[in-house]
Amino acid sequence: MTDMVAKTPIDQRLAGIVTPTVEGMGFRLVRLRLMAGKRVTLQIMAERSGGGMEVDDCAALSRALSAVLDVDDPIESEYRLEVSSPGIDRPLTRLEDFARWQCYQDNLETTETIDGRKRFKGVLAGVEGTQVLIEIDQDTLGLEFDWLADARLVLTAELVAASLRARKHALGPIETENIINAAVEAPALQPALQKDA
Repeated sequence: MTDMVAKTPIDQRLAGIVTPTVEGMGFRLVRLRLMAGKRVTLQIMAERSGGGMEVDDCAALSRALSAVLDVDDPIESEYRLEVSSPGIDRPLTRLEDFARWQCYQDNLETTETIDGRKRFKGVLAGVEGTQVLIEIDQDTLGLEFDWLADARLVLTAELVAASLRARKHALGPIETENIINAAVEAPALQPALQKDA
């Protein structure tokens, strides 16, 4: 497996259709899923090449992808197109994502049972070759990237603060620091930020 951006054959086909437009507009495809339910939804997560995704970016990308998908018409049934940012507690879909988000908490799920379990929660310790390193109970465990079925960052105060610092250009340095301090110190936010901690 080269990445977890698009897993199923239909997702991979759709990713092949939308990726030129996504990249041509200066974005990077983070994840694509065609999900069945009451209504079929094509979920596309993207971000700017340097990170971040604003509401206007989502709207512009959605318009462009709607046009591309209307021409190619790869989905037989009616569906809803949902274009969004990966969010703060983002999925990690490429090996380099695990190096980028080193030192943050992560939930990993494997395709096969390893030492009696499929789910692992700990602090990312980077990558070594094709292995994702995760610290669990003061031990570092190496999991082959190809073994992973899903990976998502855990929402913590530290992750929120890092995300806000990365958006300094949009908010301004003083406003950013005020928001970071409020998020880290606010007792009302702590249960929500640490529910998965």
